[in-house]
Amino acid sequence: MKIRYELEGTYGKARVGKLVTNHGTFETPMFMPVGTQATVKTLSPEELKEMGSAVILSNTYHLWLRPGEDIVHQAGGLHTFMNYDGPILTDSGGYQVFSLAKNKKKDIVEEGVHFKSHLDGKKLFLTPELSIHIQNQLDSDIAMSFDECPPASADYQYLKNSVERTLRWAKRGLDVHRNENQSLFGIVQGGPYEDLRKYSAIETVKMNFDGYSIGGVANDDESKEDMYRAIDYSIPYLPEDKPRYLMGVGEPVDIIEGVIRGIDMFDCVLPTRIARHGNAFTRHGKMNLKNAKYKEDFTPIEESCDCYACKHYTRAYIRHLIVANETFGARLLSIHNIRFLIRLVEELREAIRNQTLMEYREEFLKSYLGG
Repeated sequence: MKIRYELEGTYGKARVGKLVTNHGTFETPMFMPVGTQATVKTLSPEELKEMGSAVILSNTYHLWLRPGEDIVHQAGGLHTFMNYDGPILTDSGGYQVFSLAKNKKKDIVEEGVHFKSHLDGKKLFLTPELSIHIQNQLDSDIAMSFDECPPASADYQYLKNSVERTLRWAKRGLDVHRNENQSLFGIVQGGPYEDLRKYSAIETVKMNFDGYSIGGVANDDESKEDMYRAIDYSIPYLPEDKPRYLMGVGEPVDIIEGVIRGIDMFDCVLPTRIARHGNAFTRHGKMNLKNAKYKEDFTPIEESCDCYACKHYTRAYIRHLIVANETFGARLLSIHNIRFLIRLVEELREAIRNQTLMEYREEFLKSYLGG
């Protein structure tokens, strides 16, 4: 079946609801851990379930290059291949084409994008049709349309042309989508411009996708204000009975601001990426456990946290692992960081239900930004 979104309550623009999938029903707003290459780095599916994970995200570009979509299909699809029985979302590969291509050189034409593999420099060509075919073979619960990902610094005329191209590519992908059990999301683009976001949203919704995402908001050179404006400019034109997904966003403050503006789904590599560098999310901001002051600190990362790492290990021990370059340290911090973001959305759902969302935001920001 296709996914189904059930709206349960609101507070202003913020929503609490349920996402019904072939692999269970899950509450929104939700944070989706990223399993780029059919694995969330260093973690098992069982650990993800234990920390309350629902949907996880895998990457079309990386799985296309290795092991190849045909191998995954032969294995019975992504769920069987990686032994994860929860819902899986696959991105289109578009972002990676624009960010990882060898030497960042690419040739965008109407048919698709010519670029070189970041692995070996091999010449590749990815089209909307091929992206959808790969995702059909991967058999994820949710597939994403192939879009152009222009830099935040692009000028208005470039972004206008890019929006038009993304709409044409979305229609082409929709026309060849053949997996009846897989939902397909459209992507709203348009940079920081209100008229482009409105136009992109309206025209994308006309195609009647199963859900909608807001793209182009996780660029390194984009300001927070532009990100929030992009959401504000897009949300009014997206249907209330379908899920809304903010792509590539995982900073706690941005998740809160996104929820307030009406977003249901988030994903980001941030929790595992900062873990590999010895950093942990806490209520008082990020904690760098490489810092010498934690050498003799025998308390948990965070006293109030219910994750496996905080229940069983101390800051001093995790610091030792990180400094000694032991993988177990990155594992423990990844567990904590993902659980931190999942707890965050759990609390946001409760705040929406209790009509206390703005009070929650104020209290969280005071603690998180105050250090």
